[in-house]
Amino acid sequence: MKPFKFKQFEIQQSANVFRVGTDGVLLGALANVDFAENVLEVGAGTGLISLMLAQRNSKAKFLGIDISEVAVHLTDLNFKNSIFSSRLQNILHDFKTFETHEKFDLIVTNPPYFETSDSSKDKIARQNVELNFYQLISKSSELLSENGVFSVIIPFEVGADFIKIAKENQLFLKRRINIYGIENSKIKRLILEFSSNEKKLEESDFIIEKSPRKYSDQYLELTNEFHVFKKEDRN
Repeated sequence: MKPFKFKQFEIQQSANVFRVGTDGVLLGALANVDFAENVLEVGAGTGLISLMLAQRNSKAKFLGIDISEVAVHLTDLNFKNSIFSSRLQNILHDFKTFETHEKFDLIVTNPPYFETSDSSKDKIARQNVELNFYQLISKSSELLSENGVFSVIIPFEVGADFIKIAKENQLFLKRRINIYGIENSKIKRLILEFSSNEKKLEESDFIIEKSPRKYSDQYLELTNEFHVFKKEDRN
C-alpha cells in the first residue's frame, strides 16, 4: 500500500491497519495540544495523530499505545522516520491493563465505534471489540494529570452516551466541535474534550466540504500546514 505523504512526515500504511482518514486528520489538527508536555495516544494505529500533534507542539513528548502488533510496527516505522522521532515512543500493550506512574496532560484517541459488524475489515480498529467506551473513559480518567484533557472524535449518534459515561467518571465536557461532512448536512462527527474541572462549554461548528469532493475553506485553512493539496482540491 502506498504511503500517505504530508508536508513534514510520511505515513507508511497497511491493509490490516486503519488507514489515514479524515477523522484522524481532524483530531490531529484540532485537539488542544498547546499546553501539553506529556501526551498519550490510545490506539495509535499508524501514529498519524501523534505525528500531527508533534508538529503542532515542538516541546511535548508522545507515547503511542496499541494492541495490534502490525499497528505497532507501522507506528514504530513512521515515528523513527520522522523529524520528531526523539520525542516519540510507541509500545505494544492492552490499554485496559496499562499501568504507569506517569500522568498525561493530553490523552487523545480516535476510538473503536461500531458496536457490531459482519465485516472483518478493520475489526479491532473500527468496532467496539477490544475496548469499549466505558473502559476507555475510566482508564483515561485515571491517567490524566490534574489539568489534563481527554480528546476524542466519535460519530454524532453515540455522543450523548459518551458524554454521560464521561461524567460518571468525573470527566466534564469542556469543548465540543460539531463536524459536518458537507455544508447544510447533518452533523457527522463530534470532537469532544473533557477535563476533571467543570468549565463553561466551548462549542463550534466545522464543515469539511463545501460541495461534493470540494474542501471547504475552513478545512483547507486548518490542514494547510499538513496536507499537500492538489490544485483541484482548492477550487
